[in-house]
Amino acid sequence: MKHELLIIGGGPAGISASLYAKRANIDTAVIYLKDTALKTAHMIDNYYGTPHITGEELFLKGLDQAKEMGVKLYEEEVLDIIWDDGFKVLGAQNEYSSKALILATGAKRNIPGIKNYKEYEARGLSYCATCDGFFYRQKKVAVLGESSYALHEAEYLANIASEVYILTNDRPLKEARLSSFKIYDQKIDHLFGEDKLEGVSFTDGTSLQISGIFVAEGIAGSLDLARKLGVIVTSDNQIEVDDDMQTNIPGLYAAGDLVKGMKQVAKAVYDGAKAANSAIAFRKRK
Repeated sequence: MKHELLIIGGGPAGISASLYAKRANIDTAVIYLKDTALKTAHMIDNYYGTPHITGEELFLKGLDQAKEMGVKLYEEEVLDIIWDDGFKVLGAQNEYSSKALILATGAKRNIPGIKNYKEYEARGLSYCATCDGFFYRQKKVAVLGESSYALHEAEYLANIASEVYILTNDRPLKEARLSSFKIYDQKIDHLFGEDKLEGVSFTDGTSLQISGIFVAEGIAGSLDLARKLGVIVTSDNQIEVDDDMQTNIPGLYAAGDLVKGMKQVAKAVYDGAKAANSAIAFRKRK
C-alpha cells in the first residue's frame, strides 16, 4: 500500500502529525497497535480542554478524530523498515511504502531479561539483525524472542549464520513458525565469555555455545527500527533529531517520547505537529 506519508504510532504524537498532514492534503496513513503507554494513564488532568479523561479514552478519541479526518488507519505490527530513495515498511500482514516517514511509537525499548546483558552489548549482544548479522557469517547465533518480530530476525540471520537458535527465556511461543528453528525455552541465567560472548547459561544448569545473541522480544520498538536504518541514537536511548524533528536520514522524522524533552502528552502533540509540517515541506520539495 502506497501513501505520501506514513506514520508509525497512534498516540498523541502520531495522531497529531496525521491531522496536520491530512489538512495539508497529504495522503497520510497511520500504522499502530493498541498496546500504547498512554493507556496506562489512569487519569489525565493536565491536558488542555480535556479534564478528567483516562489515557485510553484520549487514545481512542485521537484515533476517531484521525479516521473522521480521512487518515488511513492500519492496526498492525511493524517488523522492519527499509530505506532506499523512499521507505518500505514491512508489517506482519502487509507491506507499505512512502517518500516520508514519521516514527512516533513512544520510548519503548526491548530490554532483555538477562542480569549481565549490558556487559555484552557490542560484544556479541545486538538489537538489530540487519545491522550486525554480517559479522556472524557462518557462526552460531541465537534470537531472543517468541513472536513475529523474532521470526523476522531469525529468518534474516538464517541466510548468514551457520545455525540459528530461538531462546524464549521461559516465555510461551507466540509464533508457531518459529518451531522451524531449534527452540530453547529454559529461563536464561546469564551470558558468558571473556572478551566477547561465548554462550548462554540457563537456570537449569545447561548452557548453549553461541557467538551472538539478537534481542527481538515482544514487538519491534522505534529504537529497534531506527537502528536498522542507521539513525543516530543518543547514549540515553533517544532518537537524535534537528529543530525540524528530522533524523540524519532525509524524509525520516521522529516525535514524542522517542526524542529529547518532557514525556508529556502536550509535548508529544507539539512534536507531531512540527514533524508533520517538516514532512509536508519535504514532500513539496520532492
